[in-house]
Amino acid sequence: MILHVDMDAFYASVEERERPDLIGGPLIVGGTPQGRGVVAAANYAVRQFGVHSAMPTATALRLCPHAIVLPPRLGYYAQVSEQIREIFHRFTPLVEPLSLDEAFLDVTGSERLFGPAATIGRQIKQVIRDELQLVASVGVAPNKFLAKIASDLKKPDGFVVIDSDGIQEFLDPLPVGRLWGVGRVAGQIFERLVVSTIGQVRNLPLDVLREHFGESGDHLWQLAQGIDGRGVVPDREAKSISHETTFATDICDMEVLRAWLLELTEQVGWRLRRHKLRGRTVQLKVRYSDFHTITRAQSLASPTNVTHDIWEVAAAMLAERLPARRLQVRLLGVGVSGFENRQQVQRALFDDGEHERQSRLDGVADQIKERFGTDALHRASGLLHGAEHRPVPRPEAPR
Repeated sequence: MILHVDMDAFYASVEERERPDLIGGPLIVGGTPQGRGVVAAANYAVRQFGVHSAMPTATALRLCPHAIVLPPRLGYYAQVSEQIREIFHRFTPLVEPLSLDEAFLDVTGSERLFGPAATIGRQIKQVIRDELQLVASVGVAPNKFLAKIASDLKKPDGFVVIDSDGIQEFLDPLPVGRLWGVGRVAGQIFERLVVSTIGQVRNLPLDVLREHFGESGDHLWQLAQGIDGRGVVPDREAKSISHETTFATDICDMEVLRAWLLELTEQVGWRLRRHKLRGRTVQLKVRYSDFHTITRAQSLASPTNVTHDIWEVAAAMLAERLPARRLQVRLLGVGVSGFENRQQVQRALFDDGEHERQSRLDGVADQIKERFGTDALHRASGLLHGAEHRPVPRPEAPR
């Protein structure tokens, strides 16, 4: 059985934990409304006004003028994420992180130690609440696709279990938009087909789906049947390490996409170094609003786990290798593959001074984050979505 654990409004919840006076009020974590700042996270109070992640901060403040905007603290969130991941590893070694705030866990082999998968899921929720004062939503299901849907269904503080004999009963009534990859444009196609639920997709002939969605039609048909054969792959066993994010609304601004790409690249670089992995190939993934997905890849002269190396290649592909079409991006991802043999690390014939400097910078930054959990050191270019990275001052204790 698979668990999908997803922290509720993670960045915002961490800030509320540090500053209890923020609890209950509308809170945005993201860039300033000036320039191109966007929302990185929104608590549930501000979501009631229509605010969501990836929205320009200026737009968010028009919807909710009294919202408080705090700058992101990625270093601190990464430290909290490590604490969450350590809790996961108490229950299973099979943990596949998707981002700082969510992961898949395969607990099949842990049930003899800790009880049924549902019991393990509830234990993890409770430990996170007790030790970290944070709330997680958990989905328990036979595969990744179902577990992820389940974790999202009753947020916040959700807990949903899907048994093997109840898959179609669970899926059939759900709206078609719950299928992975179905956005606005794909939704319009289903509207023309008079299809609104996953059950109706399941009953469509496969040829019809292929006619309207191409190769993706097979994928949609399998998901509608509740089929997902992917296993949980820990970082140390992965053939690639990647991060991607699906936007609540399409992104049409290249500078906003670059900001998101930088955040994703930093997380990939950090995970590579954490597991002492170096990769030779950088991959970019872009999914447009019409469901069309492209991938681009570029090989490097030598394997790397240096954030700057990955960023240069990923940013160049984003700027130069997208098709000539209107920019309406639903999903963005970056990854690294082609890992070297750890016993056969090839050194460069001539040392690259800049590469060594960037590598040392990454190492120092990682150590500082692990030890202090604050943003004591940053890249000059690492301004998330136009936000300033600086610690949020805590309120003084009453005297």
